[in-house]
Amino acid sequence: MTATPPSRPVNTGRRPGISMEAAVQRRARLAEEMRVAKMVRRLVTPEGAAIRLKLASASERAGAFMIDIAIQWAIVIATLIGLNFVIGALSPGSANLAFAFWLVFFFFVRNFYYIFFEIGQRAATPGKRILGLRVASRDGGRLTANSVLARNFIREIEIGLPFQFALMGGDQFGAWMALFGLLWSGVFLLFPIFNKDKMRVGDLIAGTWVIKAPRAKLMDDITSTAARPDISLRFAFTPAQTEAYGIHELHVLEDVLRQSTQEIKAQVATRIRAKINWVRTEGETDLLFLEAYYAALRRRLEQRILLGERKSDKFDVR
Repeated sequence: MTATPPSRPVNTGRRPGISMEAAVQRRARLAEEMRVAKMVRRLVTPEGAAIRLKLASASERAGAFMIDIAIQWAIVIATLIGLNFVIGALSPGSANLAFAFWLVFFFFVRNFYYIFFEIGQRAATPGKRILGLRVASRDGGRLTANSVLARNFIREIEIGLPFQFALMGGDQFGAWMALFGLLWSGVFLLFPIFNKDKMRVGDLIAGTWVIKAPRAKLMDDITSTAARPDISLRFAFTPAQTEAYGIHELHVLEDVLRQSTQEIKAQVATRIRAKINWVRTEGETDLLFLEAYYAALRRRLEQRILLGERKSDKFDVR
């Protein structure tokens, strides 16, 4: 009788111990992580700290824009309906005056709606706020009025002109001009799709990004000063010194304490000392100073929030 040779295991192309379903899920997770990483940008703030921001996608920006358009048209149509009731109670000659007023109102809603909301503290229109977006400066500083004006006045070229060219008609020359205008304006209209930062031309000129808005609430306290009252007594900051910064700088300081190198901690500590006129004492280290100031700043901001006051950043002078 001849012995039967042992059968070899069939090669399935999978790693031992890993099921096909788990391998598919792992590949999908890695692909999603790579997609998300493409939308993350590293930004160095004026304080010298590096933070990570997530850019808004083209679909999110388009969704916010459509919501804002709907709100604008709701305001304009409601105003027109109200004027119709007013015209009925006035003399017949007042209709032209009321219509002229409506045209002026429509012009201001169309051109200053975005400026009014983005120049505020939240730097976001209602559409952006609903989808959790906001406008931010690419240099890490405060969003200026010039940047807001620049990015929004360019919108007329990006959005307004395509529709105006599309309405052009008449002779053959007018039709060719309309086609040329549509192609030219389409470059501006589709510009966010074909650049990695999803910027409009207005963002490129104004030096801005549209990002996922960070959480407004304060982060968890990470310092150890609460358990060391001697440290709290040693670093007795005045109210004026804790009023120098706001919630934005508190989050940046937390990132510095969590992730940065000793060199960056030293640089940030030097800037804060200069900002609040703090004289370095004997035996004071940069880490202890930053932890103590973080705790004091957090306490002060929490007190303000309890009183209904929200200091967003160091530029907020309320």
